[in-house]
Amino acid sequence: MLDTLSSLFSGLTFRWADVIDILLVGYILYLVIIFIRETRAVQLVKGLLLLVVVTYLSELFHLHTLNYILKGVLTLGAVALIIVFQPELRRALERIGRGKLFGGKGRGENSAIESSLGAIVRSAQYFAKNRIGALIVFERETALSDIIETGVGIDAHITEELLGTIFYVGTPLHDGAVVIRGLKIEAAGCVLPLTGDITLNKELGTRHRAAIGLSEISDALILVVSEETGTISIAMNGKITRKLSPKTVEKTLRELYFEPLKKDEGAVRTVIQKVSDRISAGRNGKNGADEGVDAEELKEVEELKKK
Repeated sequence: MLDTLSSLFSGLTFRWADVIDILLVGYILYLVIIFIRETRAVQLVKGLLLLVVVTYLSELFHLHTLNYILKGVLTLGAVALIIVFQPELRRALERIGRGKLFGGKGRGENSAIESSLGAIVRSAQYFAKNRIGALIVFERETALSDIIETGVGIDAHITEELLGTIFYVGTPLHDGAVVIRGLKIEAAGCVLPLTGDITLNKELGTRHRAAIGLSEISDALILVVSEETGTISIAMNGKITRKLSPKTVEKTLRELYFEPLKKDEGAVRTVIQKVSDRISAGRNGKNGADEGVDAEELKEVEELKKK
C-alpha cells in the first residue's frame, strides 16, 4: 500500500505557486459558500447538487433514459441558474463595487449578548403593557437577505430606545417587521409573507399571520406583540405559541437564538487559537439552569423547541 502511494506521488513536484493556487481557490470557494448562505438560494443549491448526484448514479447503473433526461435538465439548468440567481448576482456585483464583497454575521461578547437579550425582553414587556404592536424577526441558519431588502437598513445595536422608536405608533416603520441578524438590528419596516393557512384562529391578526408565514419558509424565530390584547407570542416552524410570560420569552430566546450565537463564537475562537498555537509553537495546540423560571415556563420552552 505504501509502495503504491509512493509511486503515485514520486513524480510530483510541489512549488510555492501551488500552495498559493490552492489557498486562493479555497478562499474563493469559501466566499461563494458564504454568499449562498446569505440567501434562501441555499436550498436551491442543495437541490441542484442532489440532481448532479442522481445524474451520476443513473450513468453508473446504466439507466439510459433517466440519464438522458437528467443531462438535458442540467444543460438547461446552466441558463436557468443565471435567471434564478439574478438578484443574488446583482447584489454580489454591487458589493464588489462598494468594496464589501461578503459580510458575515456578527458574534458578540457575553456582555453584548446579555445586553441585547435584556433590551428585547424589556421592550416586549413595555409593548405588551402599553398595547403597542411589534414584530421582531431573529435570523438563524436560513438567511433573510431578501426580506431585509424590503425594509429600511438600520445596522445598529439592539437597544430599548431604538425598538421603542421604531414601533411607536405613527412612525413610518411601526407597521413592518424588525429583522435582527447576530446582535444588530439589520433592518426595520420589512414586509413578511403571509401564511396561506385558512384554519388559523380568526383572532390572529396580520402580524401573527406574517410571523407564521415567514416561519413556514425559514427557520427564523419571530416574536409578536399583539396591539389588541397585549399578549406576547413566538412563531417558529410554521406554528405559533401565544400568551407567553416575559420569563418564558427570555428563556426561549436565550436557548434558541442567543446561546447558539455564543457557541458559534466560541468555536471560531477555538479554531483561531489552535491555528495561532501551531504557527507560534510549530506543533498542534492542545486545549485542554436559568434562575427565576418555574416548571410551567420550562414546559412552554420545551414545547417551543419541539416545534
